[in-house]
This record gives sequence, C-alpha cells and structure tokens, in this order.
Amino acid sequence: MRSIFRLPSTSSVLAMLVWMSASAVAAAPEVPSKPSFVIIFCDDLGYGDVGCFGSKTIKTPNIDRMANEGLKLTSFYAQTVCGPSRASLMTGCYPMRLATEKNDVAVHPRLHTEEVTIAEVLKPLGYVSMAIGKWDLAGHSQSTYSRDLLPTYQGFDTFFGTPSSNDSIVNLLRDDQVIEKKADMSQLTRRYTDEAISFIKQNKENPFFVYLAHSMPHIRLAVSDPFQGSSAGGIYGDVVEEIDWNVGRILKVLRDVGVDENTYVIFSSDNGPWYLGRSPNHLKRLGPNAEQHGGSAAPLRGAKTSTWEGGLRVPFVIRAPGKVPARTQSDAVAATIDLLPTLAALAGGKTPSDRVIDGRDITTLFTTADGAELPMKPYFYYGHRRLEAVRLGKWKLHLPLPVNQSWAKFSKVGDNVILETPALYDLDTDISETRDVAAQHPEVVARLMKFIEHARADIGDHDCVGENARFFDPDPRRPDLRKSTKQ
Repeated sequence: MRSIFRLPSTSSVLAMLVWMSASAVAAAPEVPSKPSFVIIFCDDLGYGDVGCFGSKTIKTPNIDRMANEGLKLTSFYAQTVCGPSRASLMTGCYPMRLATEKNDVAVHPRLHTEEVTIAEVLKPLGYVSMAIGKWDLAGHSQSTYSRDLLPTYQGFDTFFGTPSSNDSIVNLLRDDQVIEKKADMSQLTRRYTDEAISFIKQNKENPFFVYLAHSMPHIRLAVSDPFQGSSAGGIYGDVVEEIDWNVGRILKVLRDVGVDENTYVIFSSDNGPWYLGRSPNHLKRLGPNAEQHGGSAAPLRGAKTSTWEGGLRVPFVIRAPGKVPARTQSDAVAATIDLLPTLAALAGGKTPSDRVIDGRDITTLFTTADGAELPMKPYFYYGHRRLEAVRLGKWKLHLPLPVNQSWAKFSKVGDNVILETPALYDLDTDISETRDVAAQHPEVVARLMKFIEHARADIGDHDCVGENARFFDPDPRRPDLRKSTKQ
C-alpha cells in the first residue's frame, strides 16, 4: 500500500511555529539586565610584558585580542607594591587615606572592615561576587593574617585563594578555612581560572563580579608542564603566556554561557615588575640570573617599589563587545582608584557618599569611540608612606627626597637618584623620564607644588596625618609615626 503524506493545515503550521518560538525563548539563557564584571589582576606584571604594550619576547594573543576588541589605556596607574595596590583597587582611594586594623599604616595594609569595597558597592544592586587568588589585605603572611579581614568579611560572597604572596609557599583557603597547605604553585594559574569559570557558569543568570587576582608573575615563579619552555622570554615569559592562555578560557566561557556582550572584562597589574639584580636575598636564592625572574617596564624608567613610571604605570585593557568600542586607545590619566566609582556607575549604583573617595567615574573613556578626554586631575605617587611625585596632564614632578634605603636594592643604581630640587618631566615627549625641564618651566613646578601641599594636608605623608585620612579604631592614630619618620 502506498503511504500518503498529508501537508499540515495552515493553522497547524502556525501553532507549531508559535510552539517552536516559545521553546527557543525558554531555552535561551536569561541575560541579566545589569552588566557583569571580571577583573583579572596580575602580580608584578610590567608595562612592557604583553604584546599589545610592546613585548617582543612574550606572546599574549588573548590579551592582544582583548585590546583589539576593546580599549587600551596607556597612562593607567596602580601603586608601587602589592598590598597598597589592592587596597586602592578595592576602595577607590589612595592607601594613605584608608583605615587599617589598629591604625597601623604598614607597607601591606590590613584593610579595615569599615572600609567599603567594590563588592560591597555592588551587593545591594543584586550582584554576586567571588574573590579568587591573592588577597593580601588581611596581613602579608600565609599564616598570621586576620581571619576577619578576608574577602568574605569584605563584601564577597565566596573566596578561593591565598591570604598573601607566593614568596615561599601558598596555602589555599575556601572562604575563611584553610583547605590545602603548600599548594603546587605550578597549578595555581589554572586552578584559579577553573574557579572563575565555575562561578561564571553557576551565576550566568545573575549580574556577577569576579575578582581574579593571579599570584604570578610575582616570584616564586612556577608554570605548568605544557608551558615550560614555551616562551622566548624565559620562565617569566612562560608564566605570562600561561596567564594569557587562561584569559582566553575566561573569554570563551563568557561566550559559551551567553553573557559575553553583557560583561566588562578588565586586565591589568598591581604594580610594575621586580628588578632583582641587586637584591641579596634574591641573588642568593635565584642565583646570578635572578634578574631574569623579573619583567620589563620598557620604555618606562624604574621598577616595582619606585615612583618612576615603571613602578606603577601598568598595562590596562578593557573589553565588552557592543559596549566598549573596538580598537580604541587613550592616553588619558586613569588609575585603579577609578574602578570603584566607574563600576558603580555602570551597574546603576552610587559611590559611597559618607567618605572621601579619590577615584572618579571614567565611564566616558570606556564607552566613547572617538577618544574621550577627562578633565585634568592630579595623580599622586606614593612610595609606601611617602609622597614622592605628582602628575597633571603631561607634567610629572618628583620631589627632592633622600633615597629610600629600605627599597633601593630593588632599583638599578641609576634610578636611586638624590634630587636636590624638584625635577619636572614632560611625559608626552620624555616617557622614560630622562630630561629634567624644571628650570625651563618654573610656573609648572609652582603649580604642581601646590597640589603636593594639598595632598599632604588632605591625604597625608610619611611625617603627617591627613585631615581626611580615616581611622575607625581607637588612638593612637598612625602609630608608625612614633617609630620613625625616615620612610
């Protein structure tokens, strides 16, 4: 018998199309109305250590793709060392303004719980948040940290990472509990990224904030087997290329779960690269090739711990398809202190109004295709507790100060300069800070010195307390001032 195939009626076809359309809508992932944020924060990655910022020996195709599909900022600043840099990022303030446990202004601050972090700004707006990797705001130690200053006590919903640096060992925590001692450092970059991917998948229908703070390329350097010897930049390059590969994994999962166009991904570093060629401890531990374990700030002068540009000007890339215009670049001065007010604005929230916040909303930089400009505002360079320089527009003024002997070993001999008078540099024409033009521009020096005096009075300095510096614990305020003013 011949089978007969009958075409469905018009009404049946319409019903089927309606059902298929409804099913497709139901199956599609629900994208939250508010944008999500991922901050990938490296440790001791230099200005010249990624391809899109000029590296010739380290290949970073995923970070370069972020720059090609988004915005690159070429005058972006952090702080000179790890802890203060993370404090600034989390709070939108210069470290010297921030309240710390027992008011102790240490090199690595223990951030007071009364300070407001990015996670705490986003939480009332419906965000879920996770901190991953290096925290360094509860004590610069793998064991003697303040448990109640860990991320889950500072606004984050969950934490997987380590309380401090990977100088010798890394203990891993889940929230506030140690789950693994002396973890294999060669697996950290992958494991941190695994955690970020899992969190994104679980929270794809909510606005989320992921703070992914890699332990490397801070020493001790370690890399997984697939990346050993992969780079022309030695073990340091191997480590950076592994970080880049894992950046690619983050970008892929955002696409896979359907939130790529609603997520701002930021890549940056906490300070400039180590210079280890004159550090006795590192020379003993790493041998005569110790310098190879540090990165490059080229073409900038200086390195981590210094207030030359190489100490705290860092690479910065942001990507959000359809939100951040592709293939854009700006030399506008911006900094980690600007991220809290900017993310708050992008999320539809507000910057805390009950305290001074040093950063500003730089959303226009992220969203303008034709190169937005920001009103000029001074940026202050603190070397630990000491105010050492200021930048306004193209001008940077270094103060006449003695060499900080505690940190001189981390600088090349030529960078340990004793200035008898203020030194002025035009960063537009002299990015490497080689030509002091103070004598030719006394009016600029005078103007910038007024900003310095304002910062000393408002924020503070190594020998004075700022009027708007915060203290939540009983006196004495700034007990470090009793120890020594030779910072």
